[in-house]
Amino acid sequence: MTVLDDLPLLASGKVREIYDLGGTLLMVASDRISTYDVIHPTPIPDKGNVLTGLSVFWFEEVIGELVPNHLITATDGLPEDARGRGMIVRKLEMLPVECVVRGYLSGSGWKDYQRTGQVCGIDLPEGLSESDRLPEPLFTPATKAQEGHDENIDFDGAVELIGDRALTERLRDASLAVYQRAAEHALERGIVLADTKFEFGLDEHGTLTLGDEVCTPDSSRFWPVDQYAPGRSQPSFDKQFVRDWASSTGWDRNPPAPPIPDDVVAPTREKYIEAYERVSGKRFSDWLRRAGAASR
Repeated sequence: MTVLDDLPLLASGKVREIYDLGGTLLMVASDRISTYDVIHPTPIPDKGNVLTGLSVFWFEEVIGELVPNHLITATDGLPEDARGRGMIVRKLEMLPVECVVRGYLSGSGWKDYQRTGQVCGIDLPEGLSESDRLPEPLFTPATKAQEGHDENIDFDGAVELIGDRALTERLRDASLAVYQRAAEHALERGIVLADTKFEFGLDEHGTLTLGDEVCTPDSSRFWPVDQYAPGRSQPSFDKQFVRDWASSTGWDRNPPAPPIPDDVVAPTREKYIEAYERVSGKRFSDWLRRAGAASR
């Protein structure tokens, strides 16, 4: 946990601390890693730097003109302990759904399809295999669970939570547009963006605004194009590597999570950094230098 004694701490989640700066917020990404919604006691060095650097890249260089976002700066006026991992952002009234977009059939979507032939109430063709590309990207929202696991819901369930069908339609359309742009960019860089999740809120004027992080290894599945093969789970540049290790330990997915051994920590760090460099086309060290940060 990042402790900034001179700033009011508003929230501490599985990955981030949020501090009140008055008219704005400071969001700081930690090196904590969770699987199955439980935080492991072992950090992944530089993970917070990657999450922030990659989010800044998407906000500034790829999706900035598609939808307003909450980023003000990630390089100016940050406390020293937050440099490289922190973003100063606008305050939003966050909407109560996770905006999941799936371009490929994987994870809980694959399990849902095997059971029902649907994903979040959306009918899919028969005979699809694990990791198949979907006929078109799907907006498959989920709840934001305060405790336990998020739960997939259908579009009408999202409308019920948000309380406004027109706003939910705008949320769906914005999520699909951002995913499509990000997926096209990732593919140009040799990565399949299989799925991802976004969080949106309303600013002080009621404008729909993209918040939190965007298309990071924590919120997305990144697969190398040159190793992609439907019909199985895929090699990845995201925390699926740690999920697979955690599943192999016999852990029952209830707290406490097991410590992560060094021979899993080191390649996980490398995968996060490779994800940053392949997606952005920039060296990770350049991000640290720009942000005035040091590698952890």
